[in-house]
Amino acid sequence: MTRGGDPNFRELEPGIVTDFSARMSYGSYLDLGTLLSAQNPVSEPQHHDEMLFIIAHQTTELWLKLVLHEIRAARAAFAEDSIGVALKCIARVKHIQKSMTEQWSILATLTPTEYAEFRGFLGSASGFQSHQYRAVEFILGNKNADLLRVFEADPPSHAVLDDLLGEPTLYDEFWRCLARAGYDLPGSALDREVSAAYVLNPDLMPLVKYVYEHPGDCWPAYESFEELVDLEESFQVWRFRHLRTVLRVIGMKTGTGGSSGGAGYLQRALELSFFPELFAVRTELGN
Repeated sequence: MTRGGDPNFRELEPGIVTDFSARMSYGSYLDLGTLLSAQNPVSEPQHHDEMLFIIAHQTTELWLKLVLHEIRAARAAFAEDSIGVALKCIARVKHIQKSMTEQWSILATLTPTEYAEFRGFLGSASGFQSHQYRAVEFILGNKNADLLRVFEADPPSHAVLDDLLGEPTLYDEFWRCLARAGYDLPGSALDREVSAAYVLNPDLMPLVKYVYEHPGDCWPAYESFEELVDLEESFQVWRFRHLRTVLRVIGMKTGTGGSSGGAGYLQRALELSFFPELFAVRTELGN
């Protein structure tokens, strides 16, 4: 209902709840008091653009929390032979990754001069120390026990990574799922030391090639292969966008966390593969 013919005024409908003294509100459900008070710039005097920097990274951490939640669920689904459920979780992760990738364009509005005015206040703080990012990499197969040293001063984060280090990856559970479905899996795939970083297993290549050459006979495996390829490709696009944003803002400067050149470190990460057989087989197909 408008007031006095003013189309910009709308009275509250009679059923709208206004008393939250004993009811859950939007803000209390989302704990917005905590969430919105977590942006605390450290620059002195406070630099306008540091708020952008903080929120962009906090948002990424929230998305990483959801990515890890979904990949854990996908891994559990493969362990229970629920391929459809696993692929649904992976599909959601791909959409999350799209949002994560697109938000680099917001951070890229930070010019080199603007960032330089507060970068020194960050000290040794760096995205290199994101335990959730490391957790996602660990559960996807890029494990490195040495990285746990970075988190020795943060016991809860260290515990998360230590647990994941000794657990099967998403890919490990996928191969075990296929074995239970009747596919002939080599022992080297089923008995792999799960605490080691995943590397290409030549023993798997004949099976992977067969599935790609006979998709109609192996549809669940074939569909899973392609979903996993999508997952890795989306992750690599996010990594690449990260690299390009870093190059745009700080060039080849050393990372605040001590990595030998922030952009150089990110460039090398593009060479990593979570599911190497699924990419290597493309060279063999059609030969």
